[in-house]
Amino acid sequence: MELKRVVVTGLGALTPIGNTVPEYWNGLINGVSGAAPITRFDASLFKTKFACEVKNFKPEDFLDRKEARKLDPFVQYALVSTDEAVADAGLDFENLDTHRIGVIWGSGIGGLKTFQDEVTSFALGDGTPRFNPFFIPKMILDIAPGHISIKYGLRGPNFSTVSACASSTNALIDAFNYIRLGMADVIISGGSESIINEAGMGGFNAMHALSTRNDDPATASRPFDKDRDGFVAGEGSGTIILEELDHAIARGAKIYAEIIGGGMSADANHITAPHPEGLGAKLVMSNALKDARLTTADVDYINVHGTSTGLGDKSESKAIVALYGEDAYRLNISSTKSMTGHLLGAAGAVESIAAILAVKNDIIPPTINHFTDDPEIDPRLNLTFNTAQKRLVRAAQSNTFGFGGHNASVIFRKYED
Repeated sequence: MELKRVVVTGLGALTPIGNTVPEYWNGLINGVSGAAPITRFDASLFKTKFACEVKNFKPEDFLDRKEARKLDPFVQYALVSTDEAVADAGLDFENLDTHRIGVIWGSGIGGLKTFQDEVTSFALGDGTPRFNPFFIPKMILDIAPGHISIKYGLRGPNFSTVSACASSTNALIDAFNYIRLGMADVIISGGSESIINEAGMGGFNAMHALSTRNDDPATASRPFDKDRDGFVAGEGSGTIILEELDHAIARGAKIYAEIIGGGMSADANHITAPHPEGLGAKLVMSNALKDARLTTADVDYINVHGTSTGLGDKSESKAIVALYGEDAYRLNISSTKSMTGHLLGAAGAVESIAAILAVKNDIIPPTINHFTDDPEIDPRLNLTFNTAQKRLVRAAQSNTFGFGGHNASVIFRKYED
């Protein structure tokens, strides 16, 4: 069968470096760090006392105060970024077939704060099982797309994807497939996460996954730097409106870019560590290129997973060189986690927005906080250190890898009639 073409017609973002897409993009190209001391709770006894929090966000500015109390922060974030994306896309649901508009959403952990608060309250009580009736509906991951569909009256495909830090990239790939197979006209896709709380930070600290550069949080996220010491936790949400091309043209929608391929793979190696030679990363990028019917010569930018961990950065760089060969040295590569921190299940969506805007604007956001070259990272790679670079971006690839060995990669290119 002939597959439909799928385009991006709307974007929304709530991030540690900007609460709208224009603010987020401005933060990226100017190399702004979102890391700062934690304000959500008293982190004085924690190994890591900083994170990339969403700033100046009040749920009541966007949501009814009573309704907001029924929502975990990860759902609040999802609704806010989606509201921006829907407005940006100019979607008039009263004049569209809402039976063919769906929501596919990713989150790695979901309502962790809700779970923590309810269990803590029970543990500190007298043993009587008193739980909030909204405990379960606030916590479950699939409630985010549920709330989005209810708000807008959308009756198309509706579910969540869970693959740790690859979750929202998997959501985008599923949305892309549903549309190109003719099963939907529009899908609201993306991801959200909110884990900056005692349970989230304590859990990742116990794994020795987080940077402990408490004396200098702003430079703690150092992808590919010799002195990197772990990732910086982030939070937020990204929404991308995917739409069948003819449907978008018929309603006069603006088009940011075309989504042309997605790949998935598993490392089958370790629950948290990537394959040391990047075999899963190489496979997932290759699968995405094959799906997009591109060669390595066609891609100009890779927004890498690049978490600022010792093993992860090395294995991903090896995978790029192994797959792209000499084309690896022509590319621009950058990790926007150096600015936003690691948004876990929301990373794929937020970083895909960066890739889409790089394609749209021909600007590569930088990898900030580079101070010392790592001799184990190929020095011929252009990792776009510290300063944004202007160049023609015909196509961009965005990688995300998750605990459990889950890998997902998606490719966007300039839209042409």
